[in-house]
Amino acid sequence: MTVDTQHDPQPLVLVADDEPDVLGAVVPFLERSGFRVLAASDGLLALDEIHRHNPDVCVLDVLMPGADGRQVLRRLRQEENWVPVLLLTQVGEAVERAMALEEGADDYLNKPFDPHELVARIRAVLRRTRTDGPPLATAPVLVSSFGLRVDRVGRRAWMGNRELVITPKGFTLLEYLMVHKDELIERSRLLEILWGFEEAVGTRAVDSRVAELRRVLGEDAAEPRWIATVQGRGYRFVGEVRGEDGQRSP
Repeated sequence: MTVDTQHDPQPLVLVADDEPDVLGAVVPFLERSGFRVLAASDGLLALDEIHRHNPDVCVLDVLMPGADGRQVLRRLRQEENWVPVLLLTQVGEAVERAMALEEGADDYLNKPFDPHELVARIRAVLRRTRTDGPPLATAPVLVSSFGLRVDRVGRRAWMGNRELVITPKGFTLLEYLMVHKDELIERSRLLEILWGFEEAVGTRAVDSRVAELRRVLGEDAAEPRWIATVQGRGYRFVGEVRGEDGQRSP
């Protein structure tokens, strides 16, 4: 397709997947949803399209010939290209998802997926990447209100000058909520992030981790500064969040 990147205000989305049925369903659906769309059938073609057209967001399958989605993601980040990336992953591959997020993916979606959910994820990614400073998904440090500071590289957190003691899963939960600020994150989604489908734990385990975080942060659930409960659904990070490069010490 011909892309006019100078004059068309509609977001440009690149979708890369080697399954013709997926492209055949997703591309027209995204176009009907108000996006301009580029399609690629493998990772190398995707990289070429990204370099030529500078899309606003990329949707990459993790299993593709030439270069898979994670290889494309790594190449982009090595080039200091911070275009938002949403990876299409396989259900139950918790390790794959965790590695993708650590390598700079902005989000992921399990296959098979509802196209409406893909549109919602793309719009959410576009909203949270239109901020000053580094994109939250790739920022080494996340800074929020009331002195909360999270070092994603060192896996440490502070409240002002006081270092917080947080369990590894509690840290992962806090990090994910901050990167996805203002978004309603369902309990089932957080369960998947923290444990994956392989572990037989219930959504109550998510509530326990949130309660742990609130104790560490000294937060009142009735008047949240950071983590708000959405009754019957999940949680939303309501504090301001910005990304920093990590050069300044707490």
